[in-house]
Amino acid sequence: MKNTYTKLGQDKVSQFWHDDSVPFIEARGVEDGRKFCYARHSHETFSIGAITAGCSTYHNGDARYEVAAGTVVLMNPGDVHACNPIADQPWSYRMLYVDTPWLTELQCKLGIASDSRFRPFATTHTTDPGLFAGLNALYEVLIDAQVEPVQKHNAAIAFFTQVLQSLTPAPSELQEPNHKLERAAAFIDEHCTDTLRLDDICRAADLSPSYLIRAFKQHYGMTPHGYLINRRIQFARNQLRQGRLIAEVALEAGFADQAHFQRAFKQYLAATPGHYRG
Repeated sequence: MKNTYTKLGQDKVSQFWHDDSVPFIEARGVEDGRKFCYARHSHETFSIGAITAGCSTYHNGDARYEVAAGTVVLMNPGDVHACNPIADQPWSYRMLYVDTPWLTELQCKLGIASDSRFRPFATTHTTDPGLFAGLNALYEVLIDAQVEPVQKHNAAIAFFTQVLQSLTPAPSELQEPNHKLERAAAFIDEHCTDTLRLDDICRAADLSPSYLIRAFKQHYGMTPHGYLINRRIQFARNQLRQGRLIAEVALEAGFADQAHFQRAFKQYLAATPGHYRG
């Protein structure tokens, strides 16, 4: 097991949990969220969290909410989001990050999805007490070094079965796809660790710079540059979980130097690469 625990002052604690024997899930707990501010970002994983004390602002897409203790927040893969403190009010939370293929497979077994495509949730947050208690119980199981991996796996299946059976999937997307924007995103995905210029993306998508920037942000919730940095951070996150050296990961992820990488990583993940890797 790889279990990272770092004190950030006398009573400020942040914890990441990873376990190679339960590779499809990752956990994070923060006991004082006032020192953790996120830029708007997205994950390849499905994310679900519980506000355990206080309250915060929660952005998901164009919507903004104030969420308080007892609330469960949900972010589908690709949802642009951020949770941040309100003024200097203390708040705490726990997050679970779940690999999308694993959750999609569970959807198929439960008859919610009929193919290999993930069915997103319509719900962005809920105060369902059963889901709140279930998430906290799973978190405690995951971080307990005395619990066997098979028990953690079974506890994850039980909780996410509860989630899938309790919440409504989002309706099928009826909007016509914008193939040129999808080409732009796919080009960034494929070349995110390379040195990319806006002109490179425009040529790949056959779009003008002004249209690309405006339409891409409207469609994906962030500019092409923000999307590129986000993809680099997700690449780096996967590499750090494997114990890679920070300096090596910084260069492989496409950052000019380690200092630039440190700043971007903290902005998007509200943690330093060293704290994340452990």
